[in-house]
Amino acid sequence: MKHFTTLITALLASAAFAQTALPLTDAEVRKVDKDNGKITLKHGEIKNLDMPPMSMVFQVKYPALLDKVKAGDKISFTVDKINGAFTVLSIEPRP
Repeated sequence: MKHFTTLITALLASAAFAQTALPLTDAEVRKVDKDNGKITLKHGEIKNLDMPPMSMVFQVKYPALLDKVKAGDKISFTVDKINGAFTVLSIEPRP
């Protein structure tokens, strides 16, 4: 059981590191769709996805993130491709 606990701890730490290792991207919130867990962003280059600046709709991994923002807000966010969908993992308000 000790080895199992150690393995689980290592996997969780690895997942947390992977999320924090993603680069922050600046964006402006265009629309918040809480009912469907989506956000529309006008964003800068997303380096980890080799994506140029554009406006697009993203899935949000944690719906509570949408409670922190509204249309017009300036934010920094992290995003990755999860199960084939571009998914926002974190949102930080910008001044």
